[in-house]
Amino acid sequence: MEDSAHPKRSVTVADVAKAAKVSKATAARVLGGYGVVSAKITDQVMAAAAALEYRPNELARSMSTGRSGIIGVVVGDIENAFFSLAVRGISDVARLAGFNVIIANSGEELEAEQSAVDLLIGKRVDGLIVTPARCDSINHLQHVRRAGVPLVLFDRAIPELNVDAVTGDDGDAAIVATRYLIGKGHRRLAYVSAMDDEGGGLTDIERISNSAVRERVEGFVSSLTEAGLPNPLHYVRLGATDQHHTDGVIKRLLSESAAPTALLASDSLVGLRIFKSLQSLGLSIPKDVSMISFLDADWTSVTVPPITIVDQRVYEMGKLACERLIARIERTPLAVERLRVSTSLVVRGSVATIDR
Repeated sequence: MEDSAHPKRSVTVADVAKAAKVSKATAARVLGGYGVVSAKITDQVMAAAAALEYRPNELARSMSTGRSGIIGVVVGDIENAFFSLAVRGISDVARLAGFNVIIANSGEELEAEQSAVDLLIGKRVDGLIVTPARCDSINHLQHVRRAGVPLVLFDRAIPELNVDAVTGDDGDAAIVATRYLIGKGHRRLAYVSAMDDEGGGLTDIERISNSAVRERVEGFVSSLTEAGLPNPLHYVRLGATDQHHTDGVIKRLLSESAAPTALLASDSLVGLRIFKSLQSLGLSIPKDVSMISFLDADWTSVTVPPITIVDQRVYEMGKLACERLIARIERTPLAVERLRVSTSLVVRGSVATIDR
């Protein structure tokens, strides 16, 4: 039994070298994966390392090679299935390329994001994938660039940063969903988002700090305007941040004299909250209210009726973001791009046809 008062000493490169009967420099080259060493000597060193249960000192290795082998990822809300799927795509690509991943959750809070970015830079990550909580507060991301750390934005784009971004086709997706509702006869449509409303109603789309939400709202509003429907901004509602607030948003919407007949949820968490709100009010989908949600989350296909969704290829988005970041880490010459991943509308049973 190991004496807890005298824990086992960490195995060093020198220990491995002695066991393999090679020089410390040779053992370091084999274990660090650099330089030229014969296959026979490599096998000797690796066998000795395995026998001694050698574990590399990652900090020391990063200082000697300039690489940590770690990618940092900061997501908006890990509870959201959107980000869970994205992280799976990122992790799968990273693992195949020999990288480990450290994940941080900002909770869509700017200060938490800034702290996470600082922490990951301190860990000497080789690159960062970040979902910006706000696209109008970017000093910390500019610092990442000045530090020379490769950066790829995920789900949101900030053109003035001049870095790669992987997003959905948010504006077009909202247009397709809104036109579908209009085509089914709906004339009073609402868009509901979890973004903090910061007090007061929405009067200016440009003040929405989240580029993905802003582009979806632009698509929603442009479709209503195209159809000749009045006051399209009136039915854009923010602040569905949790179930309690979503209940309030939905109650206020449906208590209006000209209540909306269809709701478009900005993401799957908001969609689920809306579904629960309607249930608590004793309302039936789509008999009383129709709805569409972004993202093909598991819950959307098992409700009665199943929910019509905007199918976002989030796993592919995550893979693409990580592939792009690794290309930057490897200094592959590429033009800075915003890479948009297409979406599609999956029609189920949550939208009723209204006779005009």
